[in-house]
Amino acid sequence: MGTDTTYARPTARPAPNGERGGLLAPAADQTHTPYLTALLGHVASGPLRLTVPGHKGGASAPDALRAALGADALALDVPAITEGIDVGEAPTALERARELAAQAVGAQRTWFCLNGASQGNHAVCLALALAGHRDVVVQRSAHGSTIDGLVLSGLRPSWVLPEIDPELGVPHTVTPAALAAALRAAPQARAALVLSPSYHGAVADVRGLAAVAHAHGAELIVDEAWGAHLAFATVFPAHALACGADVVISSTHKHLGSLTGTAMLHLGPRASLPAADVERAFALVGTTSPNALALASLDATRQRAACDGEQLATRTLHGIAALCERLRSLPGVEIGGDRFRGREGVHALDPLRVVIDVRATGLDGRMIARALREQHDIHVELSDRTLVLVLIGLGEEVEPLAERLVAGLAEILATATITSVPTARVAPAPSLAAPRLTPREAALAPAVTVPLDAAVGRVAAQSLSIYPPGIPQVLPGEPVTAALVAQLRAAARLGCTIRGLDDDRVRVLATGPGGCA
Repeated sequence: MGTDTTYARPTARPAPNGERGGLLAPAADQTHTPYLTALLGHVASGPLRLTVPGHKGGASAPDALRAALGADALALDVPAITEGIDVGEAPTALERARELAAQAVGAQRTWFCLNGASQGNHAVCLALALAGHRDVVVQRSAHGSTIDGLVLSGLRPSWVLPEIDPELGVPHTVTPAALAAALRAAPQARAALVLSPSYHGAVADVRGLAAVAHAHGAELIVDEAWGAHLAFATVFPAHALACGADVVISSTHKHLGSLTGTAMLHLGPRASLPAADVERAFALVGTTSPNALALASLDATRQRAACDGEQLATRTLHGIAALCERLRSLPGVEIGGDRFRGREGVHALDPLRVVIDVRATGLDGRMIARALREQHDIHVELSDRTLVLVLIGLGEEVEPLAERLVAGLAEILATATITSVPTARVAPAPSLAAPRLTPREAALAPAVTVPLDAAVGRVAAQSLSIYPPGIPQVLPGEPVTAALVAQLRAAARLGCTIRGLDDDRVRVLATGPGGCA
């Protein structure tokens, strides 16, 4: 099979206000998969492989690996710098695949990430630093990889809190009003880093956030790891690039079907962040040995989503609606999305995640998840005291999984012993103390582990978060205060989980601000 030569180089076309970027008439034929096609053509030619990888396309692979993956998958494990795939006459097959991905969502440029959205978050923080930026506003409930990006880049963050659901205690998104206040308090900030959708499916008012950020001379960076599918069907809420975001990190493997660990980084059509800085930053956190199977999965996933996304979404959402109706029929079960609508920080809802509110069943959500796993081999995305979270992929056949999930859940509810009705134990929003050091300075400084009470007055070398809502109470570089310790103690007495606390001990700076060990 030869390489795909029926490709026309696209022209970047920003989506006007109110128009859905990624759903515009394509400037290039999205039916093609240039990288996957070139990869298949290379393998079909029967090359004599005298390069890495050492298994030589499966010829010398361990028998167990060949049995597990199959000969076809091993044959496609082609190294980088292969003529006709990622080197040769421009645009190469890989470049064409990236350009098609950019065109599909309305970006000026797209990069393929092989270390998940985490790599995208790392790269964008480094790109901001390379562009000369120092101060940024960051959503306090950002993914840990964003915090790691701050460590890698040395950026100096100010924080903006998301809205917290008053009943279930889960964090939703940042509102435009909250972002405006944060940017007024940090006038030197040249970028705002926010997350949408939230882990529990709340979609932010990205258009409002973009308007606020741009009015303050800042770029809007959206970690849309949980919303890679939003660009590909009108039945979904509008995606971040279409709403004016400048940079979007998209975790393609979460809902669209690419291989685990694959994602995309999109530079918006009007972004002022130089593409050259993003390219350089991406190289700093990328690999020189990209996995061809992973890259091919991104190419194929983009092609399916761009060509069939509307049809797939309609079918999947029909199945999810039926699933939710069946869940509502179970005693004590409610759907969290029914309660989230209209709440602060919930501009829209991602329908591909089903939040099962189990408070009225009298059972702990964690116990239900454990019983589903141990008794029915059903594995859910997340559970806590009051809810169980289920994720559905775009195009997934929902009816078979619904039958199994509802039957298993019904059996558990019918046979479990109910002791008390669980209530959401919501920790108060963190009281953000002025940092003593940047995250980078604190993370790279010598640290020691001390009892929590002995940490008062010292500077944290790690994060501590109360679940729910899972927003860090303290991050590296911030002081450990007596009020913080009291808050952690109170939350522990309520049965909340304190993430980061190990046997009542915490890592703090060995020397420097806050005294010596």
